[in-house]
Amino acid sequence: MVWTVIITAATALLLPVSTGTAAAGQPAAKKRILVVSSYHADYTWSQDTNRGFCAAMLAFGYFDSEAQSAEFTKNDFVETSMVLAKKVWMDAKRKGTRADLEAASARIAGIAKAFHPDLVFLGDDEAGEYIGKRYLDTGTPVVFWGFNDNPVKYGLVDTAARPGHNVTGVYQSGYYLETLGLLKTVAPAVRTLAVLSDETTSGRTHSKALEYLSRKGELPLKLIDVVSTSDYELWKTRALELQKKVDAFYVVSMIGLKDKAGKAVPIKEVEAWYLANSAIPEASRGHYVKDGLLCAADDSGYKQAYEAVTMAHDILAKGMKPSMYPVRTPKRGALMVNWDRAAALGIVLTPSMGIEEFIKSPAQ
Repeated sequence: MVWTVIITAATALLLPVSTGTAAAGQPAAKKRILVVSSYHADYTWSQDTNRGFCAAMLAFGYFDSEAQSAEFTKNDFVETSMVLAKKVWMDAKRKGTRADLEAASARIAGIAKAFHPDLVFLGDDEAGEYIGKRYLDTGTPVVFWGFNDNPVKYGLVDTAARPGHNVTGVYQSGYYLETLGLLKTVAPAVRTLAVLSDETTSGRTHSKALEYLSRKGELPLKLIDVVSTSDYELWKTRALELQKKVDAFYVVSMIGLKDKAGKAVPIKEVEAWYLANSAIPEASRGHYVKDGLLCAADDSGYKQAYEAVTMAHDILAKGMKPSMYPVRTPKRGALMVNWDRAAALGIVLTPSMGIEEFIKSPAQ
C-alpha cells in the first residue's frame, strides 16, 4: 500500500497539469488555460498564432488530437484530458479606440473571473496593455506573445533578462533591416521609402521603430515620409501621392482603417485596393506577404505562439518561475517573396536573391 501511494504521487508530479495536491488515486484537476487575443479570428496573424498555439498544445500533450485543435479553433473552447482551454477576443484592430479597448477589457475580466484560469496567455500588445495589468503580481502566471519590440514598455516585466513578476513571454524584434535588405535585393533600383500605417498600437510601434532607425542612419533606404492615420480615404490619397515621390513603401499595418462613418474597413478590401493601385514595390510583414504584398523577413506568428506555449509548459510542468524566466524572441522566419506580386511589378526573381520562401497569393 505504501508503494502504491509513492508511485501515484511521483507520477502526478510529472504531469503537465498536476496540482500536486490530488488525493492518492484521484486524478489531478485539469488546468484552466485562458487565451486573450488582441484581434479577431479572420485576421491572418490571428490564424498564424492559433496554428502555432494548437501545434504546441498538441506537441506537449495538452491537446489529445488534431480534432481537438480544430474544435478549439472553431469554438474558442475545448476540454481535453489535461486542460480546459478558452479563447476570448478583443477585436482591437476593428474596435481600437480607448473606450472600445476599456470595454473589451472589462468584458474579458468578467469572463476570466468566472473561468478561474490557472494560466493566462496574452496574444499581442493590446491584450498586454489592457489585460496584463489586471493580472500583474497575482498568483496566476501570465505568458505573452507578439509584443512589438521592447516588452518592458507595459510595465509587466522589469527587464527582459529578469522579468521580476508573474509575467514572461515572447516578443517581436521586427526584422526591419533584414526586410529592407531583401527588398533591395529583389528591387535593387529602390533608393527612397515611405511608411504606410494605420494608428493601431502595432502600427505606431513599427512606424516609430523605422523612424528611429532612420534617425540613426541605419536604414538602407532614405525615409521620406510616414503616413499614420485611421482615415481610409486619407490613407488612400497619401498612398497615391507618395508613390510618385518615393521608390518603395514599407506597409506596416492597414487593418485599423475606418471609413467616413467610422466603421472598420475589411482588411481584404484594403489589400485589394492597395494591390490594384500601388505601382511600386513594398516591404511589409509576413502575414501581409501571404495576403499579396511583395516581401518580408517573416516575424512568424506561428513561432510566436508556439514559443509562448513552450514557456508555459516549463512553468506548468517544470516549476519555472515567470519572474526568473527571461523573455525572448524566436529566430527569424523565412525571407519571403510573393511570386504573384513580383510578377505584377515586373520583377524577375532569381535563385541568387536568397529567397527562402515563395508565396502564391490566395484566390480573390
